[in-house]
Amino acid sequence: SSAGAAARLPVARATNLARQLASYQDAGLMVAGLAADGEMALGELEIAADPIVLVVGSEGAGMSRLVREACDTTVTIPMVSTLESLNAGVAAGVALYEIARRRGHS
Repeated sequence: SSAGAAARLPVARATNLARQLASYQDAGLMVAGLAADGEMALGELEIAADPIVLVVGSEGAGMSRLVREACDTTVTIPMVSTLESLNAGVAAGVALYEIARRRGHS
């Protein structure tokens, strides 16, 4: 169930997100932000077995400039041209599924 998945998936909130992302990077984690105009398609992202921090912005404005700059990279979910974007929850679900699938957890 979604409630069970939420109990097993680490989710973080931070008062100063850019600073928190920097601390994750200092700890050796990759920080990838979801963005409609991302630097690469999600399928091109190098996904090792190491933990990854996935940043999902707000539905209206996306990530702030500071948060976007704090990410190691930004990724986009390729879509057919008739769709402008996905809502934040759906985009996060698609990205998490793809990461798990490519790591052999599907």
